[in-house]
Amino acid sequence: MLKVNAFEAHQAEHLPAQQQALIARRQRLLGPAYQLFYDQPLHLVRGEGVWLYDAAGCRYLDMYNNVASVGHCHPHVVAALARQAGQLNTHTRYLHEQVLDYAERLLASMPSALGNLMFTCTGSEANDLALRVARDFTGGSGVIVTRYAYHGITASIAELSPSMGEYVAVSNTARLVEPPYSCPQQPEQVAKQFAEQVRGALADMRMHGIRPAALLVDTLFTSDGVFADPPGFLAEAVALVREAGGLFIADEVQAGFARSGSHMWGFQRHGLVPDLVSMGKPMGNGHPLAGLAVQPQILERFGRNASYFNTFGGNPVSAAVGMAVLDVIEGESLQANALRVGRLLMEGLLALSARYAMLGEVRGAGLFLGVDIVDAQGEADGPAARRLVNLLREQGVLIGAAGIHSNILKIRPPLCFAEEHAQLFLHTLAGVLDKFQA
Repeated sequence: MLKVNAFEAHQAEHLPAQQQALIARRQRLLGPAYQLFYDQPLHLVRGEGVWLYDAAGCRYLDMYNNVASVGHCHPHVVAALARQAGQLNTHTRYLHEQVLDYAERLLASMPSALGNLMFTCTGSEANDLALRVARDFTGGSGVIVTRYAYHGITASIAELSPSMGEYVAVSNTARLVEPPYSCPQQPEQVAKQFAEQVRGALADMRMHGIRPAALLVDTLFTSDGVFADPPGFLAEAVALVREAGGLFIADEVQAGFARSGSHMWGFQRHGLVPDLVSMGKPMGNGHPLAGLAVQPQILERFGRNASYFNTFGGNPVSAAVGMAVLDVIEGESLQANALRVGRLLMEGLLALSARYAMLGEVRGAGLFLGVDIVDAQGEADGPAARRLVNLLREQGVLIGAAGIHSNILKIRPPLCFAEEHAQLFLHTLAGVLDKFQA
């Protein structure tokens, strides 16, 4: 996944000398593990709302960065960060009202059963902590994840993120299931098919003496290619895991914070109350803030015996930033905006898919959509998706790709993405498709 649409060293010879020098300096200082996006990497220097600006002053419509969830450099968020940073920043071993106010407000957006909130700095840390708590509570080690899932980069979570590639081996106590397939004609089959795979994974765990700890899923299945519908299809699989003694961990790092439009959290679309909810990225609009909501009875023994501390997780500055993000989501009606503009995007993409054969199925919810790129036989076409992503970048639109074949356009702009931005994207995409097929 990390190498999807990654810049390759041999492409540097076609770049200006100044950019080649910057790439070489980066390679020398940061080492070989980091990746750059696009055949022509971007040198970004400024962001505002849905726009990013490069060193030459060129403007790009950001269709990819859900991290800056309420828009790049939102003035209200920046002001809250600066104000608190000028007063105090320390850890959670001291009393401070800001973190408690934020915890109360964030938990109020979730079912009342989720009564405790633990803070981390990254979504990877949140999922790592969720795994520790789940294994402690259940006494099990087995985790069910989807075949191309991504949940983070700590050692234990990378082993549950098969999209990291073959070099990062999947844990021997993990079981992989296929993502829920899209079936608009028979939506009831989606729940049945997914539950049947989970049932099989649980049976295989029993056969190998592995006690289940959790089903861990991103509730929009974003790395798998964005599988959102029908609402409610997750419930049967979750019930099976709980019957077997495991827990349900809802990974809301990408799906949460009003992204789906219809709900604040992805798990709410399925009528579920998770045992644990991991959060990250959009929580701080780019500031390193993440967390884990937990049902208190699940946390009781872990908290008593293991305790928990994170030097910067839940510090006053992070809490102020998190509170400001919630202010903006509510004050600017960004959940309603995600629903309205997301529908416009969906309708526009469906219209384009009727005109252009290389656009296959369009899926998603709110401002998180996936579009299959296919060849003349209707099969996944990863190279064509990569070319399309890079052509869009040349026309000032930034987008990504997902899925096991890297052929699914991943569309997830900031939540302030407006109708005029959607129309600009659709117009640009149509122009690029015309050139692509010429």
